[in-house]
Amino acid sequence: MDIIKVKNLSKKYDDIVAVDNISFVVKEGELFAFLGINGAGKSTTINIISGSLEKDTGEVYIDNKNIDGDHIAFKSKIGIVFQNSVLDKNLSVKDNLTLRAGLYGMPKTAIEENIKKVSELFELKELLKRKIKTLSGGQRRRVDIARALIHNPKILIMDEPTTGLDPQTRSLLWDVIAKLRENGLSVFLTTHYMEEAANADYVIIIDEGKIVAKGTPLRLKQTYAHDTFSIYVDDKEALLEKLINDGYQVFKTSNGININIENTSFAKEIIKKYSAEIFDFEVLKGDMNSVFLNITGKDLRGE
Repeated sequence: MDIIKVKNLSKKYDDIVAVDNISFVVKEGELFAFLGINGAGKSTTINIISGSLEKDTGEVYIDNKNIDGDHIAFKSKIGIVFQNSVLDKNLSVKDNLTLRAGLYGMPKTAIEENIKKVSELFELKELLKRKIKTLSGGQRRRVDIARALIHNPKILIMDEPTTGLDPQTRSLLWDVIAKLRENGLSVFLTTHYMEEAANADYVIIIDEGKIVAKGTPLRLKQTYAHDTFSIYVDDKEALLEKLINDGYQVFKTSNGININIENTSFAKEIIKKYSAEIFDFEVLKGDMNSVFLNITGKDLRGE
C-alpha cells in the first residue's frame, strides 16, 4: 500500500525552480531515502508533504487522502524532524513533549503513557525534568525525534536527522527506528550519510529540483557504480602502460593502481595475467557515494 503518493509536484521561488514536476510513492512500512545536495529540493518537498509550505502545482496524498482536503486529519498521521531543532530551549523535556501531544487533543492519560513510552525508547527518563538548553546535541536530537513520535504517527519524516551526531547516538536512533518499523512505521529520510541511504528500501536522487535516478540501493549500485580493483606493484608506471594498452580503465593512486571492473571475474583475469608484478590487491565494492557522484557529477558537498 502507498502511504505517500506525490504526483507532478512543482514549486518555484520567483525565477528559481525548487521542485520541478516530480512524482514518487512511499510504501507503507518502507525506509525511503531522498538524496541530494543542499538546495536540490529535498527540504522543499518535505515541507510541502508535511503541510508547512504551499505547492504551486501537483498533488500529494497521505494514506490515500489528498492533503488539500482535511489538513488536520493528515497532519495527525505525520511526525516530522526538521534539520534544525524546534524545541523550546527554556522548557523541560517533559513540557516540550506534553505541549506537542496536546496539539493533537490527546487526553492526559494518553499523554503520560506516550511520554513514558518514548522516554524508554530514547533513554530520556533521567532527562525529563531538565531544560532543553542544558542538553547536549545528541540528547536534544533524541528529544526531537521523541517529540515527532509522541502522537503515534503512521509516517516519520526526518530531514538530515543524524548530521553532527556521535556514532553512539546515531546507532541508538537507528535501533529505535528499526523497532518502530516492525510495527508498520513508514520513514521518509533525507541524509548525507551514504551508509544510511544504503540501508534504505528505496532511494530517490534529486538534483536541481528534478528526480535523476531512483531504485533500490542494490539496483542503483548495479546500474551506476563500478567495483574498483586496487593493485599494488613495485613498478607502477610499467604495469599502468600495459593495462591501458589492454583496454582497462585505470587510475593511478599514491600507492597503487585502481581499475574499474564489472565484476570479480575481471579481477581474477588481471591477477592471473600479471601475477608476477602484483604483490597485493583488494576489491572495493561500488557504493552509494559512487552512485551519487556518477549520476550528478557532484559529491554531497555540492562540488
